[in-house]
Amino acid sequence: MGSSHFLFLSFSFLSSFLFITSSLSTSPPLIFPLTHTLSKTQLTKTHHLLKSISTRPKNHRHRPSVSLPLSPGSDYTLSISLGPTPSQPITLYLDTGSDLVWFPCAPFECILCENKPGSSVPPPKIASAAFVPCNSAACSAAHSSLTSSHLCAIAGCPLETIETADCSPYRCPPVYYAYGDGSLIARLRRDRLSIPTSNSSAFPTLQLPNFTFGCAHVSLGEPIGVAGFGRGPLSLPAQLSVLSPDLGSRFSYCLISHSFDADRLRRPSPLILGRSLSISEGDVQVEFIYTPMLENPKHPYFYCVGLKAVTVGKYRIPATSDLMQVDGEGNGGMVIDSGTTFTMLPERMYGMVMKKFDLGIGGNYKRATEVEEEMGMGLCYYYEGKENVKVPKIVLHFVGNGSVVLPRKNYFLGFEREKRKVGCVMLMNGGDLMESGGGPAATLGNFQQQGFEVVYDLEQRRVGFARRQCASLWESLTRG
Repeated sequence: MGSSHFLFLSFSFLSSFLFITSSLSTSPPLIFPLTHTLSKTQLTKTHHLLKSISTRPKNHRHRPSVSLPLSPGSDYTLSISLGPTPSQPITLYLDTGSDLVWFPCAPFECILCENKPGSSVPPPKIASAAFVPCNSAACSAAHSSLTSSHLCAIAGCPLETIETADCSPYRCPPVYYAYGDGSLIARLRRDRLSIPTSNSSAFPTLQLPNFTFGCAHVSLGEPIGVAGFGRGPLSLPAQLSVLSPDLGSRFSYCLISHSFDADRLRRPSPLILGRSLSISEGDVQVEFIYTPMLENPKHPYFYCVGLKAVTVGKYRIPATSDLMQVDGEGNGGMVIDSGTTFTMLPERMYGMVMKKFDLGIGGNYKRATEVEEEMGMGLCYYYEGKENVKVPKIVLHFVGNGSVVLPRKNYFLGFEREKRKVGCVMLMNGGDLMESGGGPAATLGNFQQQGFEVVYDLEQRRVGFARRQCASLWESLTRG
């Protein structure tokens, strides 16, 4: 997968490439720190984060905007650097819902990016990075598998050269890439990618020579780049797997809670490349609950799984058919997405879940309808004077007989509004699948993933979940 990306290695990089390849082939799992979007100087404040609830993949679907009092850190970021002598670190959102690694490059124009996190950070200069040729597999992959002949014609390569010679001097045409909350135009480039590790003296830095990435000089609403960890050939795990199948074919992360205090926030969330299948902590074996990945013919970079049912309190709600499978047009299934904040369910399923949740509350709490209208939430309640708020449990039942019990803080957020205590259900209405133009039926966002280690096993094509103390996991993985 993606091996042709490295056919264009220059002779000067060949010896280091062979050394890194042989070294990484026997590398133990590597640990990397995921940090949080907003400044650590703002930890003691409660922020009303205006978050556009949208999928990051290339799938335009209407989502409401929601103003919520979240602690800083609704997105998780990874730091990289580029070039033979890495200098300026580059911060990227970790995104399992897309397959391109891209970031702003100087000169850079960001439209409608005022006051967004990262908008004031100067973009890096990457003069050493080589352009990707129009006749490369990477160029074809970035342009939805258009043939190299088509792409080289767009790039201006003469017909005679296309048919009889080599168009490699002609650059891959610019790539347009759209998310639910923004878009960009980028050129594909290649350079040495470096990521500092946190657990290995033998491998203090992961280095990937001739790494393919997108260099954006203009974007709409996207001031920070993205580390695409999806299933496509240009994703970071896919390019890593060329050098080390063990590291690239299995990775996991454990996201520290959004609702953390200042001390806990200073501990990173661990990202683990090359996660072992036999995982233990001391004498305790860690058990993952697995569900198989579903193939999506239209969006092959998605980690799609099937959702079989949702339990709300004592009610088990069978999932609608579009949640359990992906059809031949790429519609249906649930995407596991680290780059989307909140879980979204299709309108019918969402309505049933909300109805049973309201029944489960049993009239103990007054509905905060004005908060619902203001913030775009489905169910909110006042609970002043009641310290132990009793809410129905929520369990996600996946295809393959795996069930994940969500901690209450992963779906019910309490906060103060005008000196009154309010709690809201943190699940979103994703709308009608067909009316929105098709695509995945649901998304499992990072708010619902917090406090779980989520493992992506590309060899056995499955996703696993294990309840963890993520801050403690970070300490145990990086200790000594």
